[in-house]
Amino acid sequence: MATKISTDKAPGAIGPYSQGVIAGNLVYTSGQIPVNPANGQVEECVKAQTKQSLENVKAVLAEAGCAMEDVFKTTVFIKDMNDFAAINEVYADYFTGDVLPARSCVEVARLPKDVKVEIEVVAMKK
Repeated sequence: MATKISTDKAPGAIGPYSQGVIAGNLVYTSGQIPVNPANGQVEECVKAQTKQSLENVKAVLAEAGCAMEDVFKTTVFIKDMNDFAAINEVYADYFTGDVLPARSCVEVARLPKDVKVEIEVVAMKK
């Protein structure tokens, strides 16, 4: 049985899905795009978009009782692989320590709202 995660501290779903789901002791977030939940705006800079996407992930995880340290798998979708280094620079501020999450990073043709980055994670509740 899964439990829906819902918070106003991250953008609401723009389709028929949940912001995240808790299944047993695992937390799955939907892909978080860089929409600021306070004003609905999206910054242009890829670094700012990466930071907002990760802040949105963090908010969904917090609602589920988890933190970034509980993440063991991430998937990063980017519009332009040329932004890889800039995205990594911001990403590295959110994931630190000896054991970093496993990660997939793929370039995609298009993302919702034409953003430059979308990030989803899987975490384990303690």
